[in-house]
Amino acid sequence: MMDRKGLMLVPCLLLALLFSGCADSRYYGQSVAGHLHLMQAARPIDDWLADAAAPVALKQRLNRVQQMRRFAVTELHLPDNASYHRYADLERRHAVWNVVAAPELSLTLKTWCFPVAGCVGYRGYFAEGDAQAEAQAQRAAGLEASVYGVPAYSTLGWMNWLGGDPLLNTFIHYPEGEVARLLFHELSHQVLYVSGDTVFNESFATAVERLGGALWLTQQASPQARLAYVEFDARRQQFRRLARSTREQLETIYQDNSPLAPDLATKRAMKARALQDFRAAYAELKIHWGGYSGYDAWVAQANNAAFGAQAAYDELVPGFEALFERAGRQWPAFYDAVRQLARRPKEERTQHLKQLAAEPPGLQRVAFHEQSRR
Repeated sequence: MMDRKGLMLVPCLLLALLFSGCADSRYYGQSVAGHLHLMQAARPIDDWLADAAAPVALKQRLNRVQQMRRFAVTELHLPDNASYHRYADLERRHAVWNVVAAPELSLTLKTWCFPVAGCVGYRGYFAEGDAQAEAQAQRAAGLEASVYGVPAYSTLGWMNWLGGDPLLNTFIHYPEGEVARLLFHELSHQVLYVSGDTVFNESFATAVERLGGALWLTQQASPQARLAYVEFDARRQQFRRLARSTREQLETIYQDNSPLAPDLATKRAMKARALQDFRAAYAELKIHWGGYSGYDAWVAQANNAAFGAQAAYDELVPGFEALFERAGRQWPAFYDAVRQLARRPKEERTQHLKQLAAEPPGLQRVAFHEQSRR
């Protein structure tokens, strides 16, 4: 599975345990051990480039990622620090596995609360077995649960004094445009992180990765790399549209509380039909894709938890993209605007982003020019 967005994109697993005295010692213990192992496996990129035993393809990609890292600083004004100047081969497909859970008739995710991170809608594990055990515990408690592997996570810059977040084998050989987007996404978490607001944080990072990734492909990528990414991204966009449509359908079913709303049994039947239609539509997509199966694992376990997690990465992205336009497509001005917005109460900033998304693009540009003349 190469499409990290098909697996819900890249979540930000915070190592709040390093600053915590919480009682869940086993969970925090596996987090500390897992992260320390990852850090110990990382070596400077120059060491890998000088290693005669390192594969040529890896060296070529590491050289390319070094260019992406410089681009992130010079063109996107992302942090210039220790992160992503080292590489680690974890000898596994995923960096961590996340657990998400939601009620039978709701897409609202269960949250877990941590120091520094605040409350987030997922719980991350460095061993898949531990994640599956947690998911089973959530099911025993009456919730729907989903486990998905993710290729990277961010420590929000807290670990830069120890060498920073490293590049990993779990994503280094993704298509070039996807590696760039992933890198920009994770670095954007070091620009701004609002405790307890997963949707705001992930939507902001996703907007940066989309805008920055498009700029990289336009200015730096070869025609072959751009063509390969067009095909890759076209499948993703088609799948996301299908998943978003199903998510909206489920939300309508669950939120109908009118006097004439369906009873519990009817809602369950409507939900089952919506999921059945989703899987049938996905099967049709696969035919058009020539059998590409990159989303099979996600579709196989698609439930309220999976759809709810997906929403965190999509919901406010159009608003952030509109804010970028309002900032005259200038990165420093955009980041300043996002920081100002982050100071507002959660409901207020969310509503503001939704209003921005609803504005015509021309009005967004006019608003920037009006503001710049003041």
